[in-house]
Parts: sequence; structure tokens; C-alpha cells
Amino acid sequence: MAEKRPETKREIERKYEAGADVRLPDLTTVRGVAAVHPEGVMELDAVYYDTAGLRLAADSLTLRRRTGGSDAGWHLKFPVAAGIRDEIRAPLSDTLPGSLAALLRSRVRTEPVIPVVRLRSSRDVHHLTAEDGTLLAELSVDTVHADRLTGGGLRERARWTEIEVELADDADPAILDAVEKRLKKAGIRPSASPSKLARALEETGMRAPETGREAREAGREGAETGREAREAREAGREVAAPDAGTAGAAVLAYVREQADALVALDPAVRRDLPDAVHQMRVASRRLRSAFRTYRKVLDRDVTDPLADDLKWLAAELGHARDLEVLDARLRAGLAALPRDLVIGPVRRRLGTWKSAEGGGSRRHTLDALDSPRHLALLDRLDALLAAPPLLPAAHKSAAKVLPKAVRRDYRRLAKRVEAALALDPGRDRDLALHSARKAAKRARYAADAATPALGRPAKRFASRVKAVQTCLGDHQDSVVARAALRDLAAAAHDAGEPSFTWGVLYGREERSGADRQRELPELWKRASAPKIRAALSH
Repeated sequence: MAEKRPETKREIERKYEAGADVRLPDLTTVRGVAAVHPEGVMELDAVYYDTAGLRLAADSLTLRRRTGGSDAGWHLKFPVAAGIRDEIRAPLSDTLPGSLAALLRSRVRTEPVIPVVRLRSSRDVHHLTAEDGTLLAELSVDTVHADRLTGGGLRERARWTEIEVELADDADPAILDAVEKRLKKAGIRPSASPSKLARALEETGMRAPETGREAREAGREGAETGREAREAREAGREVAAPDAGTAGAAVLAYVREQADALVALDPAVRRDLPDAVHQMRVASRRLRSAFRTYRKVLDRDVTDPLADDLKWLAAELGHARDLEVLDARLRAGLAALPRDLVIGPVRRRLGTWKSAEGGGSRRHTLDALDSPRHLALLDRLDALLAAPPLLPAAHKSAAKVLPKAVRRDYRRLAKRVEAALALDPGRDRDLALHSARKAAKRARYAADAATPALGRPAKRFASRVKAVQTCLGDHQDSVVARAALRDLAAAAHDAGEPSFTWGVLYGREERSGADRQRELPELWKRASAPKIRAALSH
């Protein structure tokens, strides 16, 4: 029997400290609240799961199995912003549902999740309603008993009372501000802990690492890290941590940021959140670019195999993303046509084409994320950051090393742009411009990585190169769109349908590509201005 698809609920709530004898103030004095309805007391029993090293708690994720109340089952919560989380629910079962396990995979890898805390709560529920009876918020007074669960059977206990106010679906968030103002006036203050789990861990003596990466590194075996350090010394690489202000510190900070993005975006891609595939693909490309650009800082014997895996990951993510971009472009072009130029069943044909092109693409993406190669890549990125393969240049000043690397990528870009512009319009120039686009991305990413250390000059250079990259990207999109339009026109003709509209769209894309080629010289002139290049020489 197929597992039921989990449900997602956006949870917007605030928590407050309360004594055991707390008395709620009159909340009907809050603007918009006409009545407060007692809903009775419910008994909740939840077991929270995590790895032995609390990897989930370190990233502010919570996983629980709860009985009692109206939403018994498995709940996985992802932070969205302060006081806002997405709660993903799956039906109650004895074991963790596979749908939720998949969302945890980038964090836990092959490590099992185990019970760490049990929370039993007596929840006294009140509904805050408007004059017409619409539910505005649910306020509960929770008396919580926490038991720490460990493999050895040791139990540490804690008890407290708190108030929780959760916004009702589609209600105005301003009601939370108004309720908070009234609670504060009554002497009730916001909780110092963001969640019950965080408080339970703290009060039962369990400290979660500050970050998920810290948790993953803490979980690595000392022998493994020691082996990596020995291999580094044997290869003549530096093993000491780089000092602040050095090239090594700057590059590793950027690598860490992108590696963390890969971990965080994995469940977002699985949840099919907007732009998640694109952002994960960008993170993989940024990492690969950093390894190529800063090869005098990090040893290529270590980073080249990682770069190959990152190229593979970007390609695996690419099909679904490229099809998404192309479909959006074709639909936008179609929508912009006057009605009298849309002849034949063009929208139906476009839908048929997308279904044929995209068949299985999402499954393909998920298979890649579940593959041993992807999980091994994440582990190896952790290993690189735990024992960085630093070369001597890593311990030199960032202001000396990083500009040289950025200028090297700039020269590579300049060679490709100038070669492309020297060609006549046509297929060869299109290919050369696409090659220049790749070089523009690398130069831009190089400057982005250097910006925290080099400041405004690198930021300005990145901005100018981004404009070139955008122009080249739009040109390449027009090239790809024209190829698709030729295929659509041929399919329409073979089916006895008019191909006129596809020809009109082709002509517009041809004009768009020509426009981008006319814009490029001026954009390149701005990006290659002597002032910009000179700023990166210091």
C-alpha cells in the first residue's frame, strides 16, 4: 500500500513564560477579539527524535511522534523565520514514515534517529474569535513534563508551564502583536526558548551544537580526521587552521556557506518548493567554481574529485530546471502575442510537449538526491571543512591572494568575450557566447567569494560581470527557445496543425537574441573598465 503523502501546515506562533498558577488577562480587551472560548484540556504525549549528536536540533529542526489531541501522528518542523515554521505531518505509525525520513537525509545521512526527549503536556485550550465567530488564534496554557531519554536508560526530568498563541489559518498576523501587548501588560513575558524541545534539551542537560555543521563534525570519528591530517602532512599541505584575514579563512567561509546551502536545499527540492532546484544548482556551481578559482589555496588533488561530483549534481538537477525555464519563456512569449496571431491548438501542443520532455524528470532528481554518490559528496564536503587541504598561499593575506585569482578569471572571460564578438552572427558565435557565459559565471562567483574580504571593489566588479552574465544568459535562452520552437513547429505540421504561431514566436526569439548581441559590447566595456580592473589590483 502506498504511503499517504504528508500534509504541510504553516505554523505561526509565539511562546511565553508562565508560572504554574498563571492567570490569563481579559483578552476581549484586545482589538478585534470579541470572545474567548474555553475548549477544554487535552493530554498530549510526544517523543522527539534526533541523532545521537543532535544534528536536527542544531539546525532548529524538530521531529516528533505525538499521540493525543486532534493531530496525532508524526510531525517534522522546518524553521522559516522567527516564530514561523512549516509543520509536515504524516499519519501515526510505529516507525518513521519514509516521506519524512527522506526530508532528513541530507542532515542525518546514514545515522539513525533515536528517541531523545519525551514531553507530556496538559494543554488548556482557548479560542480567540472575532465578532462574526471567525477564529483568530488559539491560545493554550501548557503544563509540560520533560523526560530525557538516553541509550543507557538514564532519565533527567524537567517541568514548566508556558503559554502558546498560534495564529489561525488566514488570520491577520497583527492579532499576535495585539495579544502580546496585552500579555506583557499583565506581566507575562516572551519565552527565552524558541520551542519546547529546545527548552527540554536545555533543562535536562543536553546541549545541541550551535550549527548543524558543528554537529556533523562532532560526529566524525577522530581516527578519520587524524587520517586526513596525516595524509595532508605527507602531501606537504598545511594543516593548521587559517587565521582571520587570510586567503584560507575567506575561501573556507565561502565553501562552508555553499556546502551548508546544499544540505538545507535538499529537503526544499524534495518538497518541490519554488526555486529550490535552481538555488541548489547554483550552490553546486559556486562550490565547483571556488575550487577551480582558488586552486592555489585549496589542494586540487582533494578538490578536483569533489568538483567532478558537483558537476554531476548540477547536471542531474539541470534537466528539470532547464525545462522549467524554457516552458516559462515559451508561455510568456505566447501570452504576449495578439489573439489574432495565435492560430491552432498551440497551448495544447505546448502542454503535450512539456509532458513529453519532462516525463520522469522529478523522479530523476529525487533519485540523484537519494543516491550514494550525493550522500558521499556531502560527507566529503564535511571532511574537507573539518581538515582543509590548505596550500601555503592559504596563510597569506586575503588582500594579496584573492585579487590575483579574480583577475585570472577575468582574463579568461575577456578572452572568450572578445573571441565571440569577433565572429559573424550565426551558430559559431552562439556557441562562443555560451562559452563566454560560463566564464562570466565563474568570474562573478570568484568576485562574490572575495567580496567579504575585499569589500566594495570586488562587489562592484561582481555587479558589472553579473550584467554581462545576464545578457549572455538571455541570449542563450533565446537560442534554446528557437531550437524548441523548431521542434514544436515540426510536430504541429506533422499533426496537420497550423505552424504559423510557432514561426512568429521563432522570429521574436531571433530578434531577442540579436538585441542581446547588440547590448553586449557596452556591458562588456563597463565590466572591463580600467577603473574596475585597477580596483582589484590592490
